[in-house]
Amino acid sequence: MNILITSAGRRVSLLRAFQKELKKVNPEARVYAADANPALAAACTVADGSFKVPRLSEPNYIDYLIGKCKEHQIGLIIPTIDTELLLLAENSSLLKDHGIQAVISSPDFIVKCRDKRKIHKFFEEKGIAVAKEYPRDNYKLPMFLKPWDGSRSVDTYLIQKKEELQEHHFANKKLMFLEYLDHSQFEEYTCDLYYGRDHKLKCAVPRKRIEVRDGEVNKGVTCKDDLVPYIREHMAEIEGAVGCLTTQFFKHKSEPRIYGIEINPRFGGGYPLSYLAGANFPKWIIQEYLLDQSVEDNFDCWEGDLLMLRYDDEILVHGYKG
Repeated sequence: MNILITSAGRRVSLLRAFQKELKKVNPEARVYAADANPALAAACTVADGSFKVPRLSEPNYIDYLIGKCKEHQIGLIIPTIDTELLLLAENSSLLKDHGIQAVISSPDFIVKCRDKRKIHKFFEEKGIAVAKEYPRDNYKLPMFLKPWDGSRSVDTYLIQKKEELQEHHFANKKLMFLEYLDHSQFEEYTCDLYYGRDHKLKCAVPRKRIEVRDGEVNKGVTCKDDLVPYIREHMAEIEGAVGCLTTQFFKHKSEPRIYGIEINPRFGGGYPLSYLAGANFPKWIIQEYLLDQSVEDNFDCWEGDLLMLRYDDEILVHGYKG
């Protein structure tokens, strides 16, 4: 019954949510955290137990992880960062052979999500509009540049004047030259979607992004608006999708125009707002993967217009020697 949060880092709120829901089912069960440097990972200090793991690039990572899971009687893994998803998904059968399940989408879907060009095609196949990608010799300003495999808003550029374009922009073959969706006309939403083991959508919670810090929502509000029925209509079932998907949409402020931006097939840093609003993904994961129960549709279980204002807090560890 024990659960592991991998690459735990700062995911204190997510870890506490799993602790709370798991204790309801089995008070003796434990939620562990793993990190490459657990002594400096806040989530590892509040977990029921923690351990160090090799870097994902190390060839012994999976074998080491399996050994630690067996040592601590861990039957369920919750990944939290993009770079570990494909490795865990490709080894899901090996993990299952050792009695360990990873709540993770299929390798094919993960590969699609990691490539923003492929996910644009996915959105279009679902009938969802996307920002136009310009050829490098025929673009329209203003435009937005971002790498097709990027994350956390790293290496992104808003180009408003031709002189702002530099040689390195053209030299970087990973950069997509995209139609700019003006924030004065569009509102940005991050949506937490829950897909059951049957790959069907069970819940959708749009969170309007008010302020972002280091790629994560710092201030946001849940919105029960037309995005919910829109997502239910266009994304009711996704082959290979399970667990939490963090999706990004832009919605026009005055016109019925919605654009799909990207999908991350994992818990996002802003999910705690959806949990506190009532969208209990940890509970449903425990039901499906540890109790072998089905999860029903839960589109009306959460509170709309719930505002989250994040702030920095401290975790103190006494006797630290470095």
